[in-house]
Amino acid sequence: MASIPSDKPNIRQVASIAGVSHMTVSRVLNDHPNIKPETRRRVLEAIEELDYRPNLAARALATQRTGRIGVIVESAVAFAPSSVLRAVERAARAAGYSITSVALHDDDPLTPQDAVDNLTAQGVDALCVVAPRSSSVAALRKIAITVPLLVVKADSDPTFLTVSVDQQAGASLVVDHLVALGHRDILHVAGPLDWLDARARERAFHARAKSWGIRERPIVVGDWTADFAYDFAMGLTRLPEYTAIFAANDDTAIGLIHGLHDRGFDVPGDLSVVGFDDVPLSRHFLPPLTTVRQDFHALGQAVVEMLHAAMEEREIPHLTRIPTELVVRGSTASPRGAR
Repeated sequence: MASIPSDKPNIRQVASIAGVSHMTVSRVLNDHPNIKPETRRRVLEAIEELDYRPNLAARALATQRTGRIGVIVESAVAFAPSSVLRAVERAARAAGYSITSVALHDDDPLTPQDAVDNLTAQGVDALCVVAPRSSSVAALRKIAITVPLLVVKADSDPTFLTVSVDQQAGASLVVDHLVALGHRDILHVAGPLDWLDARARERAFHARAKSWGIRERPIVVGDWTADFAYDFAMGLTRLPEYTAIFAANDDTAIGLIHGLHDRGFDVPGDLSVVGFDDVPLSRHFLPPLTTVRQDFHALGQAVVEMLHAAMEEREIPHLTRIPTELVVRGSTASPRGAR
């Protein structure tokens, strides 16, 4: 290939290096379907060699699009929603889009309608809603939205595009792991059930427990926080009948472990504890936490891929739910009395 020019590269230099016309480069940049794989490969290699960045303003004029995706995220400070947002930002940047986000918080009067109005006023080409509550999804159904809309949630929906990490499979992996260790009485400390992920995990927990024929114990509904879980564990006056706890997320799990320790109970000697998320510190808890790992990177790529196809008015990719992985560490063991 030719040497890289010292000035800022342009589309014609990419075309020259790749041996194609500048129109072909433009079609590759806009993901036109009728490009031969070999031609696409040469163009992408030339773009990488030159470190070429398209002129977004010119592209917006040509396509009547801004190259911006709007993201509405519930509780952006929590680990999973913030991780999804970062993953979408990375995937969008790699695909030539920018991200503008609006966060909804419990103590904020901002409504889903306000968030949609804010983002559409900025001319976004598509919208994504991360970690939604059922109330937010219900509100979205009442809003006239003229751009493609994707909701990150476990269940398919006739109104929106959807994609998610497989929450049901993750919860099932937890139950299967605990049953394989010998547990037959498991408590689920759920997240707030207005959150769709919490509801999906709770339903999957009950379904999997029923399929194994183990005790159907009422769940405890938490709020995702370690403080709630700590207080719950500290409220135990004696060692409970259940021998394992499936926590809705890792924050809940670490609060439980802390509270159980302060009440004089051993994890996993007296009670096994499993989390969900695999936060970076989960391997350093004492004991290190058995948990469900979510592939946020793959989720971010899937979100952008689906929205890109919708913006291009192409067939939406058939994307299954993103698989989960159970990471087994030191917080689970066979039930007391079975060792």
